[in-house]
Amino acid sequence: MTKISRRTLFKGAGAASLAALASPALAEDKVKVGFIFLGPIGDYGWTWAHNKGRMQIDTELGDKVETIYVENVAEDASAIPVIRDLAQQGCKLIFTTSYGYMDQTVQVAGEFPDVKFEHCTGFKRADNVATYNSKFHEGRAVLGTIAGKLSKSGVLGYLGSYKVPEVVLGVNSFALAAQKQNPAATVKLVMIDSWFDPPKEAAATETLINLGCDIVTTHTDSPGPLQILEQKGLHGFGQGADMSTFAPNAHLTAIEDIWGPYYVERTKALLDGSWKSIDTWDGFKEGTVVISAYSKDVTPEAAAEADKVQAGYKAGTYNIFTGPIYDQTGALKVKEGDVIADADLAVMDWFVKGVESAS
Repeated sequence: MTKISRRTLFKGAGAASLAALASPALAEDKVKVGFIFLGPIGDYGWTWAHNKGRMQIDTELGDKVETIYVENVAEDASAIPVIRDLAQQGCKLIFTTSYGYMDQTVQVAGEFPDVKFEHCTGFKRADNVATYNSKFHEGRAVLGTIAGKLSKSGVLGYLGSYKVPEVVLGVNSFALAAQKQNPAATVKLVMIDSWFDPPKEAAATETLINLGCDIVTTHTDSPGPLQILEQKGLHGFGQGADMSTFAPNAHLTAIEDIWGPYYVERTKALLDGSWKSIDTWDGFKEGTVVISAYSKDVTPEAAAEADKVQAGYKAGTYNIFTGPIYDQTGALKVKEGDVIADADLAVMDWFVKGVESAS
């Protein structure tokens, strides 16, 4: 494994290939696999989970591959030279792990047709660009079930990053699941236009608390919101990983992102020549979405309802996006008994009834 910081990234091939200089034989024999990370690997959320998956490649395939990663890469044009540099260093497979890298990934892929690229949560593909995602909304349905069952006020908070389909989908899944337990439940929504910004996340959580939310779920990456909830004696959920160590009393449970098996599978496909451009969207059934242990404050009744949601998704008998579903204006969007297709979920841009913008 080689870590490349943005500060040293462009200081020349020699500086960027210290691992190769230190062990030239290994560098010649091993296939390089690169990763672009949005935040620091110590965010204990989204990037931490992806890096854990990268490390599984090292553990299972370390005699055949060398992984390289760059953290704290912005989702703008500055990502292009970072991705390009990994290709120029000889990476044969590059994972770009956030939605905002989509166009940059496709652009660099066009410059390096012999390199394989995998973009997380996007929808643009090419012969050498695959896409992959996790059905986080299935996990959000579990969190919403617990929140709807436990909330005393019926006013729930949702801290979002950007209005992209993944986040919209999560908000709606959370809200619909909560309303199945409490039809009067509402969800206050704040977007902070960032995936990882602990001060912003903390301030937005304070806003939601001031609006009467007694349970808050986050679609951002740090444990900061949970720590605010801990101070206030309120509850919330971890994002991307079990965050209970940061807020043992506030943390009810978490959606854990399990990327390792996918990363190993796709790297093996590169090594054996079977890699193809595909779109993968897995969830509970495949083990990509996992719910961490419930805290003591999750009542047996809430746990039983949450377990039913998990079991239903694994068996294929449950889907939170089954009609009737109404949008924020009260208009019927999905007829009773109809189910929103995955293709439509992947581009969802409207909120369900009961979601109220607080920003």
